[in-house]
Amino acid sequence: MEYLSRDAAALSTELWQQIDQTVVETASRILNGRRFIPVFGPLGIGVTDIAVDDADKLEEVAKNGVMMTSGRKLVELPTLYEDFTLLAKDMQSSLHAGYPIDLSRVISAAEGCALKEDRLVFFGNSDFAIDGLFSVAGANTIKKSDWKTGENAFSDISGAINILVGKGIYGAYCLALSPDLYLQLQRLQPGTGMLEADRIKKLLNKKIYVSPVLGREKAVLVCADSRNVDLVVGQDMKTAYLEQIDLNHKFRILETIRLRIKRPQSIVIFQ
Repeated sequence: MEYLSRDAAALSTELWQQIDQTVVETASRILNGRRFIPVFGPLGIGVTDIAVDDADKLEEVAKNGVMMTSGRKLVELPTLYEDFTLLAKDMQSSLHAGYPIDLSRVISAAEGCALKEDRLVFFGNSDFAIDGLFSVAGANTIKKSDWKTGENAFSDISGAINILVGKGIYGAYCLALSPDLYLQLQRLQPGTGMLEADRIKKLLNKKIYVSPVLGREKAVLVCADSRNVDLVVGQDMKTAYLEQIDLNHKFRILETIRLRIKRPQSIVIFQ
C-alpha cells in the first residue's frame, strides 16, 4: 500500500486530479515564504531528517584518529497537516447529476495547511524547538520607527541593509511584512511624487512580500540566498486518504517541511 493510502479508496482518477489541482492552486495563492526563500527538494516522504549547518563555523574536527563535523546538527522534518471530509451523499449526487463535486472543504483545508507552513517559516514552533525567521537566535534586530510618517520606513529598511552589508552579507534582500505595515507604505512621499512602497520596492528590486500570518506591526528583512537560508521539503503538499466514517470519506492534506537557517546573521528583525 502506498504511503498516501489512495488505493484504499474507491475514488475516480478524475476526482483525485480535481482534489490535487485544488490543493495546489489554493496553496499557491496563500504561501508567502516560498516566494522568496529557496526551496531544497522535494526529497520524498522517506527523508525524515536533514542536516543544518552553521555556514560560518562548519569544519571537520579530528582528534586521535576520530573525525566529526563541527557546526552541523541533524533535525527532523515535521509533518504539517489539515483534515477534511467529503460527504458520501454529495459525492453520489455529483456522480448522478454529472457535475463536479463542491470542493469548498478541500479549499479550506489547503488554506489551513498553507498558513501553518508560513507560521512555521516565520515563527517556528516553540513546542518542538523549531526556529523561524523571527525566533532564531543570532538574528539582527533594529528598532522600528513610525512608518506612517516621513521617510522612516525607507530609512529603517536602508539601515537594515547597511547592517547586512557591514557584515559582508550580500545578495537578494527580501522584505516580509504584515498587511498593516504594507498599507502604511501606500502614501505619497513628499517631494518625490512616489508612493513610499514604490521607493522601497525600487530599493529591494520589488522583493516585498505581505503575509497575513504576521499579524500586526511585524517586518523582517532577509538575505534570502541558499547559502543563508532555505526551505527543506520532504513530502510536498499532497492529499492522503484516511478512512471512511459513517459512509463519508475523510482525507488529510500533509507535507513535511522545515526552514533551514544556516546564517542567522543574514536576518534583520524590525522591533
